[in-house]
Amino acid sequence: MARKTFNEINITPLTDIFLVLLIIMMVVAPLLDQQGISLNVPENVEEQQIDKDPQILTIYVSAANKYFINNEEIEKDRLGTVLAQEIKNYPDGLLIKTDEEATHGAVVTVMDKARYAGVKAISIDRM
Repeated sequence: MARKTFNEINITPLTDIFLVLLIIMMVVAPLLDQQGISLNVPENVEEQQIDKDPQILTIYVSAANKYFINNEEIEKDRLGTVLAQEIKNYPDGLLIKTDEEATHGAVVTVMDKARYAGVKAISIDRM
């Protein structure tokens, strides 16, 4: 008995896969055009030189988590009221200088009190 060899390739499953991929591409392609950010590009404006010294209040947080404004120690419970009074003279914001050993909690306390006092711009610098 001679064995009959199978010489035909069934391409039906391959065709099904290509049709599914084609449908997926047809659905996804319109969505790709909608991505992106709408940007308004500013016009060329002549730069103006501002000769103003920044007026920034500086507060220092020591390694022992003590607060100093103008080299004067401020108690934690008075910090909010002192910041509210002092920030009126410094419209450009607040700079918090911290010792490397100061805790994050002490810095966050200053930030919270400053936001409550109405400070709009806060910068942090590690010494």
